[in-house]
Amino acid sequence: MNLNQNSIRFSEQLNLLRESDKLIIVEGKKDFAALKRLEIGKVITINKSIFHLIDSIDEREVIILTDLDKTGRRLYSKLRHNLQRKGIKIDNNFRKFLISETRLTNIEGIITYVSKIKD
Repeated sequence: MNLNQNSIRFSEQLNLLRESDKLIIVEGKKDFAALKRLEIGKVITINKSIFHLIDSIDEREVIILTDLDKTGRRLYSKLRHNLQRKGIKIDNNFRKFLISETRLTNIEGIITYVSKIKD
């Protein structure tokens, strides 16, 4: 796939994320700020214990966008497992796209990635 096709697919995936009304969980303030700069709506950070966070979520389906490094993958697994135990579905579409189609390792890097594909 050439860069132009990849940038079109990335833009499409980003637009789906923007249009989604699902809650998006990110690791930290920089990830939160990056998604807000991209005009993505319902975003929360993990700013308390995972168990308190999970108890506070009253959604039917969420998107987990922890970083794609080892620590982020471990955190993703813990969140996914505990949210699913609570009956909450996990939408993995954007995360899977990032893993398979980009070299990103952190969510805040999406800003740089978007600026590169626009050039």
